[in-house]
Amino acid sequence: MAENNKTNSSALEKDRNSTPPGETTRYTIAQADIDLLRDSGVSEDDITHCLKVAAKALEIAYRTKENLNFEFIGRGALFHDLGKARTHAIEHGKIGAEMGKALGLPDAVNAVMEKHIRGGLTDAEAVELGLPVKDYTLHTLEERIIIYADRLVDIITEDIVPIGEEIEAEEQFEEILRTIPKYGKNDITLARYLNYHREIQDLLDH
Repeated sequence: MAENNKTNSSALEKDRNSTPPGETTRYTIAQADIDLLRDSGVSEDDITHCLKVAAKALEIAYRTKENLNFEFIGRGALFHDLGKARTHAIEHGKIGAEMGKALGLPDAVNAVMEKHIRGGLTDAEAVELGLPVKDYTLHTLEERIIIYADRLVDIITEDIVPIGEEIEAEEQFEEILRTIPKYGKNDITLARYLNYHREIQDLLDH
């Protein structure tokens, strides 16, 4: 447990120290939010993942140079897997949103938890997966950055694809999703993620 806590602290410190040159302030992940994940029963491995997604989402957001809600991006990414405190099944998004509401988290953050399953479901997909039929569309750029970062972190950390530098996950994103079903899932999900990838990459300051 102590080693895992040290890993999480290191990930948090990396985020705190990653302010781009020329920027004097930057949103940082609050220790209180990390503690809330832990107190809710999220495992240390899942907390580590959530921290990495938050750091990646914020990194991408700052690279866009867009006027974005960075606190929402950071907190939405951090809490996206809150429901894994209770299950790793497909309904963890729905359960996470319910938990977030009970904890008093913002509605927008709770919505990210529910929407992040496969990057935003159609009605037909929701029925197929046994989830409530509702609007899972990622309406904001902030939401799409969070979901894009989540997929990138999966690619970077799961050792299914040989990744040397993290940027390679972005450079190879389309090929990876097209060739590895775990990441592309199906044609509908693949198309969604490729659209997010192309939209966000067009905004990045390469």
